[in-house]
Amino acid sequence: MNKKNIPIFLSIAVVFGIFLGMSLNGNTNQLGSFSKSASQELKIKKLINFIENEYVDKVSTSKLLDGAITQMLGELDPHSVYIPKEKLQAVQENMQGNFVGIGVQFRMISDSITVIQPIKGGPSILAGIRAGDRILIANKDTLYGKNMLSGAVPKYLKGKPNTKILLQIYRKSTDSLFNIKITRGKVNIKSVDLAYMIRDTIGYIKLDRFARNTYSEFKSSLDTLKKAGMTDLILDLRGNGGGFIDIANRIIDAFLEEDKLIVFTKNNKDEIDNYFATKGGAFEKGGLYVLIDENSASASEIVAGALQDNDKGTIIGRRSFGKGLVQIEMNLGDGSAVRLTTARYYTPTGRSIQKPYSGNGNKNYYQEYEKRIANGELLSKDSIQVIDSLKYTTPKGKIVYGGGGIIPDVFIPINTTSYLSPFYFTSISNFSFDYVDANRKQLEKLNLNAFIDNFDADEAVFTRYLSDIKERITPTSKDKKNLKRYLKASIASALFGDLGFYRIIHQEDKMLQKVLELESINE
Repeated sequence: MNKKNIPIFLSIAVVFGIFLGMSLNGNTNQLGSFSKSASQELKIKKLINFIENEYVDKVSTSKLLDGAITQMLGELDPHSVYIPKEKLQAVQENMQGNFVGIGVQFRMISDSITVIQPIKGGPSILAGIRAGDRILIANKDTLYGKNMLSGAVPKYLKGKPNTKILLQIYRKSTDSLFNIKITRGKVNIKSVDLAYMIRDTIGYIKLDRFARNTYSEFKSSLDTLKKAGMTDLILDLRGNGGGFIDIANRIIDAFLEEDKLIVFTKNNKDEIDNYFATKGGAFEKGGLYVLIDENSASASEIVAGALQDNDKGTIIGRRSFGKGLVQIEMNLGDGSAVRLTTARYYTPTGRSIQKPYSGNGNKNYYQEYEKRIANGELLSKDSIQVIDSLKYTTPKGKIVYGGGGIIPDVFIPINTTSYLSPFYFTSISNFSFDYVDANRKQLEKLNLNAFIDNFDADEAVFTRYLSDIKERITPTSKDKKNLKRYLKASIASALFGDLGFYRIIHQEDKMLQKVLELESINE
């Protein structure tokens, strides 16, 4: 046998041994199907000891185990995955919607940690940290001049709740150097990117994920917009990769009448769990538009499918990703975890929207975007391949299809004219920060509406940007139009956050323009 193949086979055996004998923090009920005789367990343990004591080369059992688990899950479906312990914390923080730290958005500029924005409600903003501040030292650790990558920064700033950290700060606007002591605390990772009134009666909410804090943020935004006079809502799920199914169900419940079926799941024993809407939904009577695209997945598709199958609102955009599988996360006891697919979910009409997959690592599964480009699906609804045997009918007679993703009611092709090369995004990001950093006092006197209406009316800032990049690239006339808008949006982002960025980008948003067109027709 080839020596290089030995660790693979041995590590697979180790994996089976771990599953046979493990008691995972009281979750042994989830491993009932792995239960074997004590003699088998003993045999595996003997093998592990034999490898560790006698194998010709030094062996890291943990590395063998990680590789074997990953290989095993790769033979299942694309969403059954292993999460190593060094990545689990970040994954769980993202889904829980919070972390413990000082609460700043930052980037490395000229080899210094530079605050882009202190996070609202976090310890830093309460302690007086401002956008543009440079964090030079954290406790006794020097953080500048070390060619440090952004990914290495959080370990110096995060920590346990209520622990203190002493920061040395340089503030360019006052050319001052000073210390600030901050008590670490819980920092929310927002799920609602923004919520605002697009028109007098049309509100807009953009959801980034379905985390534990998503419903409370969504409900707060919904209530605020209703008080502002909203009668129609645009729910933007573009690029939303999903999250917790129960959170998706709560959001759907806001729109559907009592006892309407939201979604149902079916496991390998054909056991079905149904989820129904309750009474008193917060926006049952309002008009609704849901925006999706090829990156809307999982919980986003549950939302779009439930509303479409109940004839609630209008789905606008492009066919969604096509993930209709439910995972359960299991702690493996050493700080790592496995997410295992345990069921499929189905929309109210009974359609599965999981796109096809196969084993062998599922190499082609995540490359379907390229296939959609090649077959023209992103440009024409007629290019979407549907299967007649997977045709379903909603209560009001609308035809919908299963077989892979939610097909929107109103198709909007991808905007090929808005494409910019990665160079432009990087150069604009750097230019925008430098411009705001040098002119912060003057720019902070503007409110957002004044900025949108008046900033760079003479194109002096845009001309300066073009001058900065002229030796590296010459933009086309089409590029210049997009660059001007993105530059303004990027500067607005540095001053006003996501709301500033999207208020400008939305001016040329084809899906939002279609909503306003449909609204004018219905008036």
